[in-house]
Amino acid sequence: MFRPLSLFIGLRYTAAKRSNHFISFISLASMLGLMLGVAALIVVLSVMNGFDRELKQRILGMVSHATISEYGRPMDNWQDVQTQLSAHPAVTGTAPYIQAQGMLTANGAVRGALIYGVDPAQEARVSILARHMKKGQLDDLDHQRFGIVLGDLLARYLGVQPGDKVTMVLPEASISVAGVVPRLKRFTVTGIFEVGAELDANLAYISLNDAARIKRLGDKVDGIRLQFDNLFEAPQNARDIASELPGFYRASDWTRTHGNLFQAIQLEKRMIGLLLFLIVLVAAFNIVSTLVMVVTDKKADVAILRTLGATPGRVMRIFMVQGSVIGIVGTLLGGALGVTLALTVSDLVAWVERVLGFKFLSADVYFISYLPSQLQWDDVTVICGSAMVMSFMATIYPAWRAAKTHPAEALRYE
Repeated sequence: MFRPLSLFIGLRYTAAKRSNHFISFISLASMLGLMLGVAALIVVLSVMNGFDRELKQRILGMVSHATISEYGRPMDNWQDVQTQLSAHPAVTGTAPYIQAQGMLTANGAVRGALIYGVDPAQEARVSILARHMKKGQLDDLDHQRFGIVLGDLLARYLGVQPGDKVTMVLPEASISVAGVVPRLKRFTVTGIFEVGAELDANLAYISLNDAARIKRLGDKVDGIRLQFDNLFEAPQNARDIASELPGFYRASDWTRTHGNLFQAIQLEKRMIGLLLFLIVLVAAFNIVSTLVMVVTDKKADVAILRTLGATPGRVMRIFMVQGSVIGIVGTLLGGALGVTLALTVSDLVAWVERVLGFKFLSADVYFISYLPSQLQWDDVTVICGSAMVMSFMATIYPAWRAAKTHPAEALRYE
């Protein structure tokens, strides 16, 4: 596209005259602006990808992809239903559950929690809970009657450790000789889990048998939890499975509990990406002003080239080379800086938090407690490619203006 002579002169023109440092400064500013815009876009999109990944792996890894339950009553033939669900080709794991909401109290502290009754032997099929036990083991629920596993933040709020006692208060009343009193049950803490998310502050697990006793369900359960290969197919698969079962069953999936959070992250990623893309666009079109000033500075040189026989096309290519060099160098530097920061931003933020003793992301407020990052090379390719295309397009008008220079007028006052 660019002939050797055009390439050589264009590279020479990348730096203005020694006496004209202002144009050199403008060229450097355009390059730095493009570099920072590209780097910022890569880092921010990597962080948003990280949030998206953590939502899928941690949050959705704990709450299961879908649940099947009977309308208006507990499930009494759940073993048969579980067998049918396990045979479905889209299902990769099943486990029964009993769910309750209540208050946990210990050491004078009170905290609301969502309590799940689970079978430790089957829970690993639908949850990552067993892999994130900080203290104790999930299997200890089977060895300790009325044992409970708490989230790390929940345990810290209540001030308890494994072996301590907590009291569960259920929103149901019992009638006794003392009158109507709330239902209470004392549990022993057998373990603490930590997934680094908001679930650490509001989830607790007990054994399936203990949950059945507390809710007086006998051999019944509230439903069956399901796991799929593709979580995005969970809503449709769950509805299809519920309709195929004999009887009246309903399906619930992760989009009802955490779908808004996932959609919010996707929307934020698009909007932030668009805003930063506009920054890259502005930085790229700074090349226009830079080349216009260079064209003015090199008018005499252009006139001499035209006098020596250079065609308007060759003159245009010379200045397109100069603008393209600014765009390519700025984009490559920005890409390298962005990739480096995207790969290290999690560790960098963690180090700053340790030094300052301040938590930027608290699990009490945000759904995770650290800054994640996931670099996707497709994003890097699109960002750098777009920046180079915009930089090239920004060179067309100034180069066209340079090609229209009339030698006689340009040399009149030289």
